[in-house]
Order: sequence, then structure tokens, then C-alpha cells
Amino acid sequence: MKVTPLSAVGGAEITGVDLSRPQSPEILAEFEKAWNEHLVIIFRDQDLTADEQLAFAGNFGPMGERGTPADQRREVDDYGGAVMLVTNQKDDDGNYIGTIPEGELWFHSDLSYQEIPHKATMLHAVAVPDIGGNTMFANMYLAYENIPDGLKTKLAGRRALHAYDFAMTERYDLDKGLDDIQSCWQPIFVRHPDTSRTALYVSRLMTALIEGFDRAESDAILSDLLDIAEDPNIIYEHKWQTRDLLMTDNRCALHARRDFPKDQLRLLRRCTVKGDQSLAAAA
Repeated sequence: MKVTPLSAVGGAEITGVDLSRPQSPEILAEFEKAWNEHLVIIFRDQDLTADEQLAFAGNFGPMGERGTPADQRREVDDYGGAVMLVTNQKDDDGNYIGTIPEGELWFHSDLSYQEIPHKATMLHAVAVPDIGGNTMFANMYLAYENIPDGLKTKLAGRRALHAYDFAMTERYDLDKGLDDIQSCWQPIFVRHPDTSRTALYVSRLMTALIEGFDRAESDAILSDLLDIAEDPNIIYEHKWQTRDLLMTDNRCALHARRDFPKDQLRLLRRCTVKGDQSLAAAA
């Protein structure tokens, strides 16, 4: 086993392991140590079935169920909501077999719109395009550090509303109301339960409003925070290789997808690990 950092802001490659087999407690502890340090870890050259991927993910906690309502899922078998196919592949009738098939996807943290977000997201690269489709990961520890002190003080102890419409790939329009979508309030600054570090917890795709301000001021503050969160200097961009198994920490990293050619196949098998209620950082 070898751990190789891929950038100064996040991402590490792990080689020399076979995740299709059971892992010892000592090796799992090394994986978690690398994950806490690098936010995103990539296991190269893994050829995993869905069952094997879920078995490995289960070492880190109970499986998370995807947020998409069952009647809106395209997968023939999603293991009771545990598996999502992120793909532009179509069936014989020309229908997509998975979710979020094409185009870019804004920065977000998985299931931040639920009271109990998922702590880990695992993506297994079954097929990747020759160009495009890279996934970007933004370090929210560094984002928090880059917020001006005055703004940190202004936002200390406050929450933000996270909301998501599964039919869209852009921020939800609050003027439509919240009756028919999943939404919840989350701390703007969260404390990571394992590292005790503070991270910014807002995203362009899912954060709609900051409490305690009128709409105009909320939008202005959120715009500033999102610019900080998406600073290229705190982003690791991952170019996928077939058979990558990637694990990202939703509590301290955002992720986003770049566009890719529609005529090239991209298929990532996704599963998640349940987390706990977000911990507000000390004011």
C-alpha cells in the first residue's frame, strides 16, 4: 500500500490494495487517516461489482439512501436506493439508465438539503470519456480560512437554507415555495467530528438563503461566500481513469463536474455512507 498526495489542497492516490477483498482493521485505519488528511482519496485499478463496492463502503458506516424519490429514479436496480448510476448511457429504447446524464454540475455537498447529510460519497469509474468530465473538489477548510474576519464574525452561529429540486441542475428558485422539495437549515460553519477543524458549509447548487438577513443582503453575502468556496487555488481537479474508486468527504469538501462530449460514454457507480447531524462550529 502506498499513499501519494496529488495536490497541496486535497486528493491522494492509494495504490497496492485490492478492495474486492476484506480489509484488516489496521489497513482501514490507514485509509481513514489518509481520508481525513486529504479529503479525497482515490484507489487505482479497482474492478468492483456493485456488491463489492457496497461491502467496502460499509466499513465506514451504514449505507446512505439516495435523495432522489423512488418514482424519479431511472436505475433498474438501485439496491434499495443505495446505488446511483451517474451516466449518459441509454437503454435499447433510447432512455437514460441513470442520473445526471450530461453537462456540467455545480459545486455541492451530497444531501446537504437533508437534516442528516451523508458523510462520504464513493464513485467507481466504470467508463470515462477521452476528454472532459473531470470532477473538481474544493477544500472547505481552506475556504473558511480565507473568509475575512469581519464576515466570519457577522456569520458566526448563523445557518443557511439548503434546498434541491431533483429536476434541475441549478439553484432552486425560492419564489416557487418549499412545499414540494427537500430542504433544511444547516450551520454555515461546521466542525468536522473527526478532525475538529472548521469548514464552510454552503454550495452554489444547494444553498439558497442565509438566515437573519433580507433577500438582497443574503444574496450578496452568499455570492461572496461562493466566490471564496470556488477559488481555483483551493480546488483539486480529478481526471478520471477507468477503475478508479474515489471517496470524498462531504463534511469538508464540495464537488462539481465539468462538461464532456455527449457522444462519449461516462459511467460512475455511486454510493454513500450515512453521517450525523451537522455540528455547528463554535462562534
